Amino acid sequence: MAEEQTNGARRQAGCAVGASSGALRPDDRALRPDDGTRQPEARRAYGRRADARAPEAGFTLVELLVVMTILALLASLVATRVITYVGSSRTKTAKLQIENLVTSLELFKLDTGRYPTNEEGLAVLVKRPPGLRNWNGPYLKGGKVPADPWGNPYHYRRPGKVDPFEVYSLGADGKVGGEGEDQDVTS
Repeated sequence: MAEEQTNGARRQAGCAVGASSGALRPDDRALRPDDGTRQPEARRAYGRRADARAPEAGFTLVELLVVMTILALLASLVATRVITYVGSSRTKTAKLQIENLVTSLELFKLDTGRYPTNEEGLAVLVKRPPGLRNWNGPYLKGGKVPADPWGNPYHYRRPGKVDPFEVYSLGADGKVGGEGEDQDVTS
């Protein structure tokens, strides 16, 4: 009888007596009140300690270092390829600009009947030399002779080694000869 009174008091407090162990477990009414929300007391009664912490989300220092190392390796591989492309693109740009200058020199010859002299150089493509008839320039857009991709002026030589004239750039180093970026680019 005393046990029935104790169990009755426990039921009134919101807990049910376990069938085999006699341990307390949360009553369904305590977990799901009429409004459908859980009560904090019921969560604690489910076996979790009140001071137990949830596992913290995030990365450890080792994980971050591994990821940063991988990113640094990838960046070094990509940077090497990009630098190679930038170098070759400058050489290609110089070749295209030289082709444009050669075309302009051919138009100059069609109009005037001759190629520019070494003294006149490429400047004759943008500014009429004194005493020259039939000059229909400027033959280059922008009103000036462009610099090569390395910021150096293009050179003009008449006669050229093979052709009647030669337009060339001395490359990145600005000196005759060289390899890679420093090689001369000619028409």
